[in-house]
Amino acid sequence: MSKLHVQTRVNGEACEFLCDPRQSLLDSLRDELGLTGTKEGCTTGDCGACSVLLDGRLVCSCLVLAPEAEGREITTVEGVAQGEALHPVQKKILEHAALQCGVCTPGIVVAAKALIDRHPNPTEEQARYWLAGNLCRCTGYDKILRAVLDAAAEMRGEV
Repeated sequence: MSKLHVQTRVNGEACEFLCDPRQSLLDSLRDELGLTGTKEGCTTGDCGACSVLLDGRLVCSCLVLAPEAEGREITTVEGVAQGEALHPVQKKILEHAALQCGVCTPGIVVAAKALIDRHPNPTEEQARYWLAGNLCRCTGYDKILRAVLDAAAEMRGEV
């Protein structure tokens, strides 16, 4: 099977790669571009470990075909921080010790960033709803939720 040439932007940088027409965006990010921060969990879109932003919209990269990335903007967990400066969500997850095994953490960071971008002052209910698609097998949800709400407060200048 011939490979497709995909031109896209990943974490603000123009890039291109070759992929099988049926290859997932998750596999292309990890295998073709070496961006291994995006984790493979269930490969059925149920766990959220592979969450990325595609044109600013939160998606499970295991459910997106790599050729669909043509001409689009992708943000992975590697693109959330600004250089060496962690995003407030990343800082608060560390401060709240809101990670255990870490498999879910990259997807939660991307989802939480998307939440705060859309709702700068999220309620606890909104945060729980928004993060419901990201499963933590270690059941660390309370610390994760506190970290996300604390990050939102910091971004609003309240902390």
